[in-house]
Amino acid sequence: MLDTDSTIYALSTAPGRAAIAVVRVSGPACPSVRLHPTIRSIFPLRPVPTNAPLHQIYQALCPTTSIPKPRFAALRTLYDPSHPPSPNTVLDAGALVLYFPGPKTVTGEDVLEFHIHGGPAIVKAVLSAISRTHQPDAAVRYAEPGEFTRRAFMNDRLGLPQIEALGDTLSADTEQQRRLAVRGASAALLNRYEAWRQTLLYARGELEALIDFAEDQHFDESTEELVASVSAQVRALAVQIGFHIQNASRGELRRSGIRVALLGAPNAGKSSLLNRVVGTEAAIVSTEQGTTRDIVDVGVDLGGWYCKLGDMAGIRAEAGGSAAVIGAVEKEGIRRARARALESDVVVVVVSLEDSDTAGGVRLLVEPEVLAAVDDCVEAGKCLVVAVNKCDKLPTEEWRDELPPALAETVRDVFPAVPAERVFAISCNDAQRGSLPLTGKRAQNPSDPGHLQAFLHGLISTFEQIASPLGVGDEGGQYDKSYWEDSLGVTHRQSSNLQICLDHLEDFLSQTSPAAPLDAPASHSHERDPASIAVEIDIVTAAEHLRFAADMLAKITGKGESGDVEDVLGVVFEK
Repeated sequence: MLDTDSTIYALSTAPGRAAIAVVRVSGPACPSVRLHPTIRSIFPLRPVPTNAPLHQIYQALCPTTSIPKPRFAALRTLYDPSHPPSPNTVLDAGALVLYFPGPKTVTGEDVLEFHIHGGPAIVKAVLSAISRTHQPDAAVRYAEPGEFTRRAFMNDRLGLPQIEALGDTLSADTEQQRRLAVRGASAALLNRYEAWRQTLLYARGELEALIDFAEDQHFDESTEELVASVSAQVRALAVQIGFHIQNASRGELRRSGIRVALLGAPNAGKSSLLNRVVGTEAAIVSTEQGTTRDIVDVGVDLGGWYCKLGDMAGIRAEAGGSAAVIGAVEKEGIRRARARALESDVVVVVVSLEDSDTAGGVRLLVEPEVLAAVDDCVEAGKCLVVAVNKCDKLPTEEWRDELPPALAETVRDVFPAVPAERVFAISCNDAQRGSLPLTGKRAQNPSDPGHLQAFLHGLISTFEQIASPLGVGDEGGQYDKSYWEDSLGVTHRQSSNLQICLDHLEDFLSQTSPAAPLDAPASHSHERDPASIAVEIDIVTAAEHLRFAADMLAKITGKGESGDVEDVLGVVFEK
């Protein structure tokens, strides 16, 4: 554990050359600073109240001026505190200084910020000057990594869910990542978890009252009614937590990116499609089969969604008939391609139109091995999209915005698991000849050569469908869409603890379900006293499951302990 008595400082902006650099100081400063004797004689320090801990550091660097008004920026000249102020001891002649008195600051402590010029030499000089205000009884030291955030948590300025969202805020590259981070940075999830913990605390308190006072106190409700009421509360909470766990995986698609696999036979146009989407020659394009042996992964921002496009080896028969012999390297590439498709979130099946034996006719070419790989993806529950490439082979009058009816019917027969809105007709050749930028928004490119803009628009719509929050509508009860959108910000750590919490709630419900001895015939219920019913249901164990569940919620927020006897007794007497 790091000490909290020392004053910490650090460069808050990125290191390197920049126009402005921000140096932040937080915490109680030393009662006196190491100033040069000449400075003390010329500029004696005014008495500083003990509740203004950073005044001394400010006076060390700005001995000729008073500290700025709280939360107002002031232009100051910074001097070296080890020498008398003079033109030769100036560190920065044009710094902006801001003073934020606690507790309503980023760390909950007094905070001082120096907005200085971002030259490396100036930054180094200011940091060195702050370090020289050290006193043995009250240290001023450079902050450890993450220490400002840690103090914000210790001083109740940020909760653990907000801190996790802060990391997402700093690493967000796309619009969807930014939106997710902004939602997580609010206190919505923190307050929700704390409300759930309080619900479990009250529920446990009611059971504790039933255990401890059932024999000598008269309850307005029967034991059956009381247990049924608690179970109904827990069951409703379990439904909400279940949706949050499911939405965590959907939020992870926005946070970490959507993995897209391009699956198809050799020469179907997978590499050409990848190159057209990313705008660079990321993959080798050749008429020779088997040119793509390994997986080519490229990250790209599509309409604000970060996706990882994977071009893979073409899947074809290993031997037989007129098929060329496949080497060991290509066999491994095919194996990896099928494995990558099963690991992806979206699988784009690329098939092509080829010349048929009929004069001027075309046929849809789909290898049996590709169909087998698609069937594996369907069984695994993968989201499938079909891109019919080389549609430039169709007569112009037959290819406009979609496939001809007969060809569309063929595609539906071959890929019955793929809905019609996820089948797209494209031509990478036309797109390459068009040489127009791909933005994922068809409205910006009305001509849309190759119909790749329509394909990207449909792909983005697919992303929205698979990453939309669950619980919206009738399943979500009385909560609106915004409530469930917040649950997309649930992190892996939170989701893991929520799953353990849900397991304990299900154990509780299994013990208090109607199948328990509690559900005895009504004609005999008057012969059983509350204490005997409590023993039959094993309410003690059931209450422990609620305590364990609440502990998991406390672990997520880092606040409170559900097992405090005082809290439980407070609930008992309050109820």
